[in-house]
Order: sequence, then structure tokens, then C-alpha cells
Amino acid sequence: MSDLQVSLIIVGILIIGCVVFYNWIQRRRYERNTEKAFKNKYDDVLLETEEVKGVEEFEPIRSRVEPTIVKSDSKPEQQTLNTTTEMAEPDSQLEQKNLNIAAKPVKPAKVYSSGVVDYVVSIQLKAPVTVLNLTEILKKKVDFGKPVRLLGQKEMGSHWEEITIKSRSDIDYTSLRACLQLVDRSGPVSEVDLSKFCDMVRNFSDSINADADTPDIGKAYSQAILLDQFCAEVDVMIGINVISKDGGAFTGTKIRSLAEASGFKLEGGGVFNFREENEDTTFTLQNYESTPFMPDNMRTLTTNGVTFLFDVPRIKNGERVFDQMTRLSEVFATTLGGIMVDDNRVPLNESGLERIKHKVSEIQAVMKLRGFPTGDEIALRLFV
Repeated sequence: MSDLQVSLIIVGILIIGCVVFYNWIQRRRYERNTEKAFKNKYDDVLLETEEVKGVEEFEPIRSRVEPTIVKSDSKPEQQTLNTTTEMAEPDSQLEQKNLNIAAKPVKPAKVYSSGVVDYVVSIQLKAPVTVLNLTEILKKKVDFGKPVRLLGQKEMGSHWEEITIKSRSDIDYTSLRACLQLVDRSGPVSEVDLSKFCDMVRNFSDSINADADTPDIGKAYSQAILLDQFCAEVDVMIGINVISKDGGAFTGTKIRSLAEASGFKLEGGGVFNFREENEDTTFTLQNYESTPFMPDNMRTLTTNGVTFLFDVPRIKNGERVFDQMTRLSEVFATTLGGIMVDDNRVPLNESGLERIKHKVSEIQAVMKLRGFPTGDEIALRLFV
């Protein structure tokens, strides 16, 4: 081997050695940098809770709870919208129909002092008015996208009662409140409708020589947005599906027979209603498929399953109702030869049902804390 070849081999070995050494140095540098980086503690921005000014924090409740079928209130001192602190008895009902007819006692209407439910316009009367004087405003109650109520006070200090077209015409009212609901399940009231409502009440007040005290529309709309956000968090329907095994089918006659034996009644809307002694519907039974349950199709109908469903914000004693619904679901599954599943057709076991029940309890607790107990009059108005 010549001297040239030996020199080239030595040079090659040195070059390879230098490259290996350089790579080793770089690797050690990266390792040290990596160790240094992981020794530092950084806050996880995904776990941080952003503090929103003016909104009381509460733990969010998601709008979907397996097996769910479908999917802020400001503090009392914030944005009070010209309301009264007059409160009704606990058994006051939302729909006060045929007030003062046949000598029936009039139930007071609730007006909430925090102003988080209604935009309330106070109408200062210079002389008492009767229902006959209020026909114009009563006919315009459906023009603003959200429910409107007209409340009257017979004398200073008396309770407020809702005035309708059917109210007695011989009653004199000395004070009035026109109330536009801020939120329902279709969303918050619009600023346009708030403005239209104000104009209507002002024009009406001018026509009867009265003064209307209209709160700030911008603040009312902001309040409606906050309330709608809260309602969206707790607006949950809980459902349990009972489906057939191995692709079989349930017959309409057997479903109806079992439903009626269990206390359900087939009423309007294509669903069976389960009512309590006070005639309030606690939960429903409907077809798992799209065909509604109707009296004239039950004999020929077949379906792959049924769904038990209850509307959490509208039901009092949600845990008890859920237990009752679960027991009936088990009866149907056993009798019809089906299985209980969630919306993804995953079988429901005891632990899964317990988690759903816990979520119902969470929703009830949050709504009660916010002043809207589930199943109470205010909840029935908001979640409709």
C-alpha cells in the first residue's frame, strides 16, 4: 500500500471521528436544554378560569348529557329594571286564565325585583282604568317575539295581578306594569323588539294620559344576553332509549297496552304523557323512530324502540322523577324484550345511570342558586 493511500485512510478516519464527536456534542446540548425546559413550571392555559367582570362565576353544565335527546343572571343589585319586590304565593301558576271570573280568588302575579326575567315598564296613571281602557295594549301582546304580560294593582300596596282580555271589566286599576320577557328557548329578545315594545307602551300611555317609565334598552339587552347564556348551560333533556334486540321490532298495540298500564296517557303531539296527581307532566314516552304515536296508527305501527324523556329545567324533584323513569324503562325493556341504551346505542348500566342522575342534581342545584328553581313558575316561563 502506497504512502498516499495510507494518508487518505488516516484523513478519512479523522474526518469521521470529527463528525461523530460533533454530533455527540450537539446531542448533549439538546439534552441539557430539554431537561432545563421541563424543570420550569408553566401554568396550563387550558386549565385557567377566566374571570368575567360583572358575572358571578358558576361551574358550567354542558348541554349534552348521555343519553340526552336534545341538547347569568346578574346579581340583584345589577341592572335593576324598574320592578317591584312583590312576590306571590309559592303555588302561583304561570298561566292565569279567566282571572276574577265566577268569584274565584285572584292569584298574585310574580314580578322579580332583580329584573333578570322581564323588561318592566312602569305606567304611572293619573286616573284609575279598567280592562275596557286596556284593550289596545292587550291586543298587541303577541307582536314582540317574546311573551308580554300586563300587570295591574288595584290600590297602593296591594299585590300585582295579571290582566287579560277575560279579566273582569268592573275592576279599577290604579297602577300598571307592562312586562316583556327577555329570554325563552328561542333565544334572547332583540334590541329591535325592545325598542318596538317601548314605543308601543309610550304611545299607549299617551293615549290614556299616563306616563311610561322605560328603562335603558341597551342595559336590558345586555342582561338578556347574560340570562340566555345561563339558560343555555342548564337547558338539558334527559332520555333513556329502549330498543329491540337483534333487529326485532315492537308492535304499537303492545306499546300502548304497556304504556297505559304503567300510567301513561296518549295525548296530543304524538307522545304518551306521564302525569302526577297535580296533572303536571313529569316525563313522556315517544317513538324512537320519527313516526309519532297517534291513536289511529297504534294498531299497525311497528318500531325498533321507544324513548323516555323528561325536561330537566321544567321538572321539580328531578332525582325522584329520573328514578321513576328509570324503573319504567326497565319494565319496558323486560316486557318488550329490549335493552336500555343511550343515544349512541351503548347499553346503560347502573353506574352510567347514576352519573346521569348526578348531572340532574347539579342542574337543579345551580338553578336554585341562581333563583330559578326547576319546575317553578319562572323556570316554566324561561324554558318553553
